[in-house]
Amino acid sequence: MNATAELLIDARNGVGESPVWDAQRQCLFWVDIPGRALWCWNAASGQSRQWPTPEMTGCIALAVGCETTSHGCWVAAMETGVAVLTPHADGSLTHEALASVRHPQDGMRFNDGRCDRQGRLRAGTMVMDMSLAAAAGSLYALEGGQLRALQGGFITPNGMAFSPDGKTMYLSDSHPDVQTVWAFDYDTDTGTPGKQRVFIDMKPLPGRPDGAAVDEDGGYWICGNDAGLVHRFTPDGRLDRSLAVPVKKPAMCAFGGSGLDTLVVTSIRPGGDLSDQPLAGGVFALRPGVRGLDEPRCVV
Repeated sequence: MNATAELLIDARNGVGESPVWDAQRQCLFWVDIPGRALWCWNAASGQSRQWPTPEMTGCIALAVGCETTSHGCWVAAMETGVAVLTPHADGSLTHEALASVRHPQDGMRFNDGRCDRQGRLRAGTMVMDMSLAAAAGSLYALEGGQLRALQGGFITPNGMAFSPDGKTMYLSDSHPDVQTVWAFDYDTDTGTPGKQRVFIDMKPLPGRPDGAAVDEDGGYWICGNDAGLVHRFTPDGRLDRSLAVPVKKPAMCAFGGSGLDTLVVTSIRPGGDLSDQPLAGGVFALRPGVRGLDEPRCVV
């Protein structure tokens, strides 16, 4: 295990989120939410590129049926709904609206999300002004080109992940007033979360719970925003280890690399003095000594 974080790219993202490893292309894709951009880093060349998006994007998932396109097709949960984004080699990007969402109030967008083991997108919404502490966010399911509300009452839904067998769904609320990760019994037939329990109370721990991933042993990795740490919890909710990154606000993690043994971490570049964290907004790699799981392709 190499617990030292390696800088992959000094991206300077406002909010780098939703890293997804594309095994076919050996590339990492992610988004910069306020920067309205889809990013790609090529592992072979070490080069990166980006495409502008028409709205802020909270999360992405690689879509089925796009194996022959140069950079894949991406199901993206954005501001007004879910769309399919197709980035092209010439730097252009095609945006095809798929399903709209009716937010309960103004100033909302989608935030964290990912596909379950069956390839069904689950994503949460939030009020962008976190100072309002408005519990107007909901968890949605994308099914048959429509959005179905699964559960409401969230301020900042985050930390979406699924156990290796797909029968447990993890979800957090990263708002400072909540800082809790829940585990849900998950019906893999209907794609519906059931019995809910507190998995981790992160208030006494360093960092607010942000984006997450699960390894092949069922370990739950979650970014400790504001603490510069990525924590691993065992399936029974015990803190196993914490790895440091050279920025205060790691945002989301994902497993990638040819052996799925690299933990990639995106981050946030806040305003103000960054002399103590000049790499804020960058993308980092850790070698945690465990392997991840293939990310399911999204069924549209």
